[in-house]
Amino acid sequence: MNYFRQKIHEMSGYVPGEQPPLGTKIIKLNSNENPYPPSPQALKVLQQIDGEILRRYPDPTGKQFRIAASQVLGVPDDWIVVGNGSDDLLNLIVRAVGETGKQVVCPSPTYVLYRTLAEIQDVEFVEIPYPDDYQLPVDLLIAAQGAVTFVASPNSPSGTAIPLADLEQLARGLSGILVIDEAYVDFAENHALELTKTYNNVIVLRTLSKGYSLAGLRLGFGITNPALIAELNKIKDSYNVDALAYLVAAEAIADQTYKTANAEKIKASRQKLALNLQELGFDIWPSQTNFLLVRPPQGDAERIYQRLKQEGILIRYFNQPRLADKLRITVGTEAQNQILVRILTEIL
Repeated sequence: MNYFRQKIHEMSGYVPGEQPPLGTKIIKLNSNENPYPPSPQALKVLQQIDGEILRRYPDPTGKQFRIAASQVLGVPDDWIVVGNGSDDLLNLIVRAVGETGKQVVCPSPTYVLYRTLAEIQDVEFVEIPYPDDYQLPVDLLIAAQGAVTFVASPNSPSGTAIPLADLEQLARGLSGILVIDEAYVDFAENHALELTKTYNNVIVLRTLSKGYSLAGLRLGFGITNPALIAELNKIKDSYNVDALAYLVAAEAIADQTYKTANAEKIKASRQKLALNLQELGFDIWPSQTNFLLVRPPQGDAERIYQRLKQEGILIRYFNQPRLADKLRITVGTEAQNQILVRILTEIL
């Protein structure tokens, strides 16, 4: 018997990357986690927790974190909204705009959660295909005129960044909301934060999962004008982020020196890994993230994925159109990357 909405019964749901238990001897390069530990300043917070913090409900808007983030970003703290990961904010946005006759639009392939959230809300989902070079199809996205348009920049799974001029043209041409998902901005050359000051329909999303090594903390945030934030606050959970997450996140975002040093190490490793894979015959898409989208020499991506898994290395394989012959590989430590290259050399 089906007790839920027919749409829920029919949809597939989002499938996250495989998460082996802690302590498993696996090289985990499948979920774009940062291979380096969080900031020591952030970890120190956990050693100083007062039980009173846990007894009480947390600040519903995360004022302490918002102030810390505002000092780093150069925006007022009331221009920041905090979520239980940026996925929480994506969900809020779709819920806020989703109704019969409205459309959620995005270029594709991209982060598949956009589709899942639209399906949950029973909103029409429109995908505009990326060309093979992943240049943003601006005119087609404008023509679609979505109630909300999602653009990940840099994009996943391609790793490619969107030029700011393209994003500005899109913001100017849309009547609905433009959400620029900057989950991987800490590894990129540019960002779109300034567009939130010029266009009142732009929301920029950030996360502490990637650059700050805090994927397990589940804290993301959005930057936009207070009018949009006021509307989103009407439908968010009263206490959508826990008190410990706020405290740790505030210290983490304040420690820009540590975050930037790790990001630079990852970018250097990314370049070296790309060269190593090219020497093995892989096609590589230009990446401004902490991962690479690659096509094996024979296009036998699923075979290589399975062989690497047998060898204790997890990467990401997407069995879907335009991606079935490709792999997404998170950039690990230098040692992890070299083990990956060695095993690939053996199995190719």
